[in-house]
Amino acid sequence: MATKTAAGNSFVESIKTIVYAFLIAGVFRTLFFQPFWIPSGSMKQTLLIGDFLFVNKMAYGYSYASCPSIRIPSLGVNIDAQSICGFIGGDNTRILAGDPERGDVVVFRHPVSGVDYIKRLVGMPGDKIQVKNGVLHINAKAVELSADGTFDEIKEPQGPIGRYPLCINGPVGEGGVCQKERQVETLPGGSSHAIINIRNQSTDHTGIYHVPEGHYFFMGDNRDNSIDSRVDQSLNGVGYVPYENLIGRADRIMLSSAGRSMFFFWEWRSDRYFKAIE
Repeated sequence: MATKTAAGNSFVESIKTIVYAFLIAGVFRTLFFQPFWIPSGSMKQTLLIGDFLFVNKMAYGYSYASCPSIRIPSLGVNIDAQSICGFIGGDNTRILAGDPERGDVVVFRHPVSGVDYIKRLVGMPGDKIQVKNGVLHINAKAVELSADGTFDEIKEPQGPIGRYPLCINGPVGEGGVCQKERQVETLPGGSSHAIINIRNQSTDHTGIYHVPEGHYFFMGDNRDNSIDSRVDQSLNGVGYVPYENLIGRADRIMLSSAGRSMFFFWEWRSDRYFKAIE
């Protein structure tokens, strides 16, 4: 009888340990750092498909978007962050608020779908943003651009979806070198980063966007392969992003996998360990 009681107590203690571990992990993830895995090529060359990073949630303070959504389709679980932490903030405000800076690489919650996105912040509240012939203009002034050769990668399926990259030197067969035009873009305030271009398309020629107060304008560094603020939310784009939808700033890549899964450690990119995000 004593043996059964001891076994029962041991089982209960094990369950408690697991529950406490999940609670601690949940608090850590909500308040400090959120893991984020790059699923698409919209931020090349800054971020590659398969990069794994932690998002600094302390940078901008906290809102309902700081809480994680819990989605497990196979189990029918779909709990939105708004349902968990809707009591935080309100009226597009934040707790312990911090201001993002132009040029930050930011993870944010899509204003309509609630899906997490990662893009570069280029437009601040009150700015007038326009893209003319592929060149970003902020408040009627073109940003500084300088040619920087090409961004080269292998033409092969990338990430779990297995998409092929787009190339300017096509047609390129599988296993060949796929090239994209690379430039260094310098934003007002002095933040510089690489952007890449592939082709001439509609998002290279836009009207003027007037960024509302309390909102931000985002673009991907892979300018011709990014769903961002240049496309309205009604057209499945991002549009203007409210301040309360910011989750945090991406500062550093922890590790990176060129394979179909993070578990394929033999395909990790050794040159990207702890790489700073610029």
